[in-house]
Parts: sequence; C-alpha cells; structure tokens
Amino acid sequence: MKFVAFERAKQGTGASRRLRITGRTPGIVYGGTGEPTLVELDHNALFHAIKKEAFHASVLEMELGGKTEKVLLRDLQMHPFKQLILHIDFQRVDARTRLTMKVPLHYSGEEESPAVKTENCLVNHVMTELSISCLPKDLPEFIAVDLSGLKKGAPLHLKDITLPKGVKFVAKGQENPVLVSVSSVSEEAEADAAAAAAAAAPVDPKAAKAAAAKEAKAGAKADAAKPAAKK
Repeated sequence: MKFVAFERAKQGTGASRRLRITGRTPGIVYGGTGEPTLVELDHNALFHAIKKEAFHASVLEMELGGKTEKVLLRDLQMHPFKQLILHIDFQRVDARTRLTMKVPLHYSGEEESPAVKTENCLVNHVMTELSISCLPKDLPEFIAVDLSGLKKGAPLHLKDITLPKGVKFVAKGQENPVLVSVSSVSEEAEADAAAAAAAAAPVDPKAAKAAAAKEAKAGAKADAAKPAAKK
C-alpha cells in the first residue's frame, strides 16, 4: 500500500496546530540507518487510509522527496471526540531485521461447523489479533483461521492452527492461548433468563398485598403457638 508524505521544517505545538488548520497531519519517520525525519501528510487522504486494515498490518511504501521507503505504522494519535488525526509515527523497515507486529485474525466457516450446525453451540472469538515476529517479506496482512471443524466442548487453541511460513507467535505469558471458545446453550442459562424476565415483570398490587397479609397471619399463628416464658 502506497502513500505520499512531505518533509516539514517546523516542529512544536504551535507549528503542528497551524499545520492541522491547513488540512495536514504532522508525523515522524524513525528507525533504520537514517535520522528521524519530520513529515506531514494530507489529512483527508490519511483519514481514508487508516480505515483500511492493510494500513495497520502491512509494510507500507512511503513516497518522500521523490524516493520510496518501506515503513510500518507504529503510532496514531486521534482527537478525543473529533474525527481528526493529531499525529502519526512510522518506522523504517530493514529487510534483514525481524519485526514484531499485531496482525488481525480472520475467522470463517463457523456456521458450517458441527458445533453450530448440529450441536447448537455458541462460538466466541476470544482473540481478534495475534502478536507475531517475522521478517518484512513474510509479514501477512491477516491470518486466516478456518472454524468449520469446531465441535462442542473443544475450544480452538493457537497450536491448533498453522501460522504462515516464517511467522512466529510472540508469547506474552501464554504459550498456547485460546483463540475461540465453544459453549452450549444450557438449561441453566435458559432458567436464568426466565428468572430475569419474571423479576422484570410488573407487580400486581392486589396480589402483593394478599401475599403480605398471608405471611403476617402465618407469623402471628407461629408466635401464639410458642410456650409462655417462665417468670
């Protein structure tokens, strides 16, 4: 995926604010053998680009000053409530250096799996992306995961799938995390739903008053039946 950037001479809060007013987004390119470079990008073009998954999880081609560099998106700062990109960071890519990136998982086939089709199970995507390590040439835009073989009571773990060639999972406390869980719709869950529905139903004032009177009458009879205390 390609995009165009322009060098900028000024930096600082005031300069960045003035840049945004003109429809540009300030940024920086760092890493590799070169020095950090201050850049600016057309905000509208950039705003459309960040909506594409490939812009976040693939090696990008940045045209700058008539030359093309391979970079990765490393940070994106958005305005708290406006549709405005405040700042963007890119990292230069070295073809011989391994990258650590988060790559999205694309699930498919769950509707055809025995768990859903014949066993009436609920499928939950526990993880939607993976942290991986690989060389730039091996970086996938996404990792496809086929769920057509899911069965009741058998969650899908990382070791149940095959990662693309040259790609390794970066473990962060979990060597074999659960990617997808499978659970059945139990009678207990249905009972809980019925109880919740009953609790939410409107109360009949007459029925509630009659129930309270009956409870009070039963309490009075119990008190009368108790033996008198000795003096």
